[in-house]
Amino acid sequence: MGTKHEQILSFIESLSVGNKISVRQIAKELNVSEGTAYRAIKEAENEGLVSTIERVGTIRIERKQKENFERLTFAEVISIVDGQVLGGREGLYKTLNRFVIGAMKLDAMMRYTEKDSLLIVGNRIKAHELAIQAGAAVLITGGFDTEEHVKKLADEKELPIMSTSYDTFTVAAMINRAIYDQLIKKEIVLVGDIYTPFEDAYYLKAKDRLERWYQFNEETTHSRYPVVDENNRVTGMVTSKDVIGKEKSSLIEKVMTKNPMTVQTKTSLAYAAHMMVWEGIEIMPVVDTHHKLTGLISRQDVLKALQYIQRQPQIGETIDDIVSSRLEIGEESNNKTMYHAEITPQMTNQLGTLSYGVFTSIVTESSSRLLRHYKKGDLVVENISIYFIKPVQLESKLEVRPRILEVGRKFAKVDVEVFNDRTLVGKALLMAQLIDR
Repeated sequence: MGTKHEQILSFIESLSVGNKISVRQIAKELNVSEGTAYRAIKEAENEGLVSTIERVGTIRIERKQKENFERLTFAEVISIVDGQVLGGREGLYKTLNRFVIGAMKLDAMMRYTEKDSLLIVGNRIKAHELAIQAGAAVLITGGFDTEEHVKKLADEKELPIMSTSYDTFTVAAMINRAIYDQLIKKEIVLVGDIYTPFEDAYYLKAKDRLERWYQFNEETTHSRYPVVDENNRVTGMVTSKDVIGKEKSSLIEKVMTKNPMTVQTKTSLAYAAHMMVWEGIEIMPVVDTHHKLTGLISRQDVLKALQYIQRQPQIGETIDDIVSSRLEIGEESNNKTMYHAEITPQMTNQLGTLSYGVFTSIVTESSSRLLRHYKKGDLVVENISIYFIKPVQLESKLEVRPRILEVGRKFAKVDVEVFNDRTLVGKALLMAQLIDR
């Protein structure tokens, strides 16, 4: 049957999209405490099963497929623009295909307003009505209301009509930003995208004998296996180190290493790769929130995925992408490699000067390129010490000079100096581990 928490989650999953959910109702229907119900609803929200909207409550929504990430639901639009729902609540779970800004004459506006789109418009009642008749939702800007007959129409058609106090321009920028953020998230590869699922994974039970490990060792190409208890929760790991000098009849739980490192399907691939390099681990168990084994991730999986990502076109730009695309190799002076970068608006902080995060990216990217130039391999940063950083204005042209202080087979130390108009504006020391290709 699973725990109460799991029962509540499967109950929520079984509800049809658009259903309202409350802590009290779940506590009553499933005979659990309100605290347990609240925790399960929060978990369902994290898993993308439900969404909580101010003045409406919590509703069951469609769980988004990774491919469909750039589609926002109307419920998400409401939370992005701090809006309120005037009518058509039943349709909040629907996704919008595109949004139209109503800054033109009525007939022109209607030509663009199609089914499943969102019309963003000010205080124009006729436009509100025509959009809903055309099958589009409406977001009224400037804090205006609409007329009762329009709200009724929205309820009948189950299309949300919403209001926000922001102006049209700000709203469009906010929604665009949210879609952009979703695209960046979509580009981030997670452990869940590449791991070996439970049914294909090799694992041991705590009460198995050590013979089973030898059996697996002959069948597979590796020697590390997670150990689970009777509820499939991960309790340990057995590696070739653990079995040396032990009797084949010993119980697995007597020889295993307890509390192994684990990751979840939502862990980013970069983080998992970092941990595996750092700890020298070949295989890691993938667990759910209750620490149950859901699969495995191996070093091979990680390397394959990293190569795949490098071939992918990026859609959303992260700070690192921006820095990487702006950093150009310059003239080599006295046989020392240097790079140029120009400070763009995205690279500044609220004061309009170079942001500390971007400075760190510049240090990492220039060191990475220099090391790739000399010694084929990628780096995992262990430590960056920034000695000083001076304010650098927007549109300044930087000269970045990384210098290798020490480099071994697995380790590198790089000193990076950043100049603007021949003045030293930043200095850092980077220490990293090298991953061979």
